[in-house]
Amino acid sequence: MHIPPLPINSPSSPPPRRRRCPPPMAAFASAPQQSKPLVLGCGAVSVDYLATVASFPNPDDKIRSLALKVEGGGNAGNALTGAARLGLSPRIISKASNDALGKSILKELQDDGVDTSYMTVADGGNSPFTYIIVDNQTKTRTCIHTPGYPPMKPEELTKENLFAALHGVEMVYFDVRLHETALLVAEEASQRKIPILVDAEKKREGLDDLLNFASYVVCSAKFPQAWTGASSTPVALVHMLLRLPNLKFVIVTRGEKGCLMLERSMTDASETEETDVEDLLESLEQKVDLSSSMAKCVASKVCYLFVGVCSQ
Repeated sequence: MHIPPLPINSPSSPPPRRRRCPPPMAAFASAPQQSKPLVLGCGAVSVDYLATVASFPNPDDKIRSLALKVEGGGNAGNALTGAARLGLSPRIISKASNDALGKSILKELQDDGVDTSYMTVADGGNSPFTYIIVDNQTKTRTCIHTPGYPPMKPEELTKENLFAALHGVEMVYFDVRLHETALLVAEEASQRKIPILVDAEKKREGLDDLLNFASYVVCSAKFPQAWTGASSTPVALVHMLLRLPNLKFVIVTRGEKGCLMLERSMTDASETEETDVEDLLESLEQKVDLSSSMAKCVASKVCYLFVGVCSQ
């Protein structure tokens, strides 16, 4: 299996928006070169209230925050903002209300270069928002999400807008929110042979349907084993490629340890050497230079596992 020498962004220096962003340039390897490739995302947007505390409170505690930030959020909003800052031209399909939060969401996306022309804006109701408690001691975060209301319905995305949103697009991104609308977009994108990237954070309604269309999957550390029931993450990645025939590669993020990537082989199986995937991961991790502050790609010469490990 061919392992492309892709650099991995350091998790210790994330872009201003939270959460991981998909690695878009790998997916555009076979696409015609343009100054600003078009990408379309369908999924969640929100306003995030991030309160940093010394440690997570006990029940009935009253504590003070160390810092408070109010920023745009939602996986799709974050991913497309990251894409815009990497020099791509993103569009988004999502929904907000015409309240103060909704106006803030739209403005921040537009200021970052995200095309919001295909978003639905509801009269009345509320836009989605999330309270996020950032524990300074354990370096974890706890999210308390309030969904937008009324929720987006598939019929709110007209065929005319769907076709216009997909016109010229080189990749479609899904965070598995708004799953009924997302499935309509995925079906049309698949018919047009547009590559599809699914951000698999955790099991959600509609996830399996979208994964069947996926060309690429980027998932959280716990997802592969939770979805496949496999004994380890490397084995789970193999199971994902076996279960999803359209999948070209799958990446699992691992926080400060970087990420693992498994790519489907394009060569005849008889031409490759059989290797235990867990042993392979262990051998690759032993090659990591922990003293370096630079992001690195550590790849196997003989098999299928790609490991990118970034030191703090």
